Amino acid sequence: MPHEERLSARLILEDGSVYHGQSIGVPGTTLGELVFNTSSTGYQEILTDPSYKGQIVLMTYPEIGNYGINSGDFESKTINAIGFIVSRLSPYTSSWRAEYSLQEFLSKNGVVGIEGVDTRAITRKIREKGAMKAGITTEVISDEAFAKQVKEQPGFEELDMISLVTVKEPYKIHTPAPICQPQVKRMAVVDFGIKASILHYLQQYVEEITVLPADSTFEQIMSHQPQAVLLSNGPGDPAVLHDAVKTARQLVESGTPTFGICLGHQILGLACGAKVSKMRFGHHGGNHPVKDLEVEKVFITSQNHGYHVEFENFPEDRLKVTHVNLNDGSIEGFRHLNAPVMSVQFHPEASPGPHDANYIFERFMQTALSGDASLQTV
Repeated sequence: MPHEERLSARLILEDGSVYHGQSIGVPGTTLGELVFNTSSTGYQEILTDPSYKGQIVLMTYPEIGNYGINSGDFESKTINAIGFIVSRLSPYTSSWRAEYSLQEFLSKNGVVGIEGVDTRAITRKIREKGAMKAGITTEVISDEAFAKQVKEQPGFEELDMISLVTVKEPYKIHTPAPICQPQVKRMAVVDFGIKASILHYLQQYVEEITVLPADSTFEQIMSHQPQAVLLSNGPGDPAVLHDAVKTARQLVESGTPTFGICLGHQILGLACGAKVSKMRFGHHGGNHPVKDLEVEKVFITSQNHGYHVEFENFPEDRLKVTHVNLNDGSIEGFRHLNAPVMSVQFHPEASPGPHDANYIFERFMQTALSGDASLQTV
């Protein structure tokens, strides 16, 4: 749709800031928590990542959409972000892989978005004041009335997003001849909003993957006789997932090889006595430097999270920090000292992003087979 035919749109933040631009996607109104992502590519994977459920995503890169959308880069079947903000939506799509434009993708999925706003200024505001509620609208409503709607919407931590993104019934993925070593015969994946690319990576190592709903109990997980368990990424506040934390604690205490990614990392942290809190503005992007303390090397990672495991009161009698973020010093990974348990805050499959950290999958497979989480491989 040419720019001159687009409706005017407004973005309003909970502090009352108003930004005027043009509508992208579909006309209407959307409300959610606003976060920014620093990736220059990968907007298709970002929009379809279940971890963004209920959030309005702002892309800091100045032009988005130039290579279009294709059927091979989905992280789930639909867009999970509840709104989309760009400085400029590319009016052209130029890629041999493109099947349709980003504008068509947003419209098809009923996403309300805005372009033509000062994304740099908005990003600076979030960095200074922290993540905040926001709203985008094309409707005729006063700034004051819409700002009231923005402020009165439920906080992100009050919303149950996991039930919206988890699988409803267990299913299996069979890979008779995985291509990578070491290989694991059976793995259970607890789905809190898992990305398709993580499952694709696991298939390179695992013959049979059983994907289970987020509310699966310890007994239900173990009934599939897994050699290893993965607690996946997902949206929301881990502190409200009391049953998941209980299940994770049982997995640790039973000595079951367990691996956590992103939200799963936070759940394992809580299960082992660590404290988890909300970050000022989170980590969202494909350029976060992380140091692996086990091998003394730095890797560039892909991340998407608003909560983190704290250093304060970290249970050093049970856990050892294995990775730290070089931007802010936060914990990016740990392993258990007495059980085959490890986790990372970043997304080791890096979709989208650099593939520096995909060695983590091999490290965990070795942990699962040996029962030793201290193995150091790159």
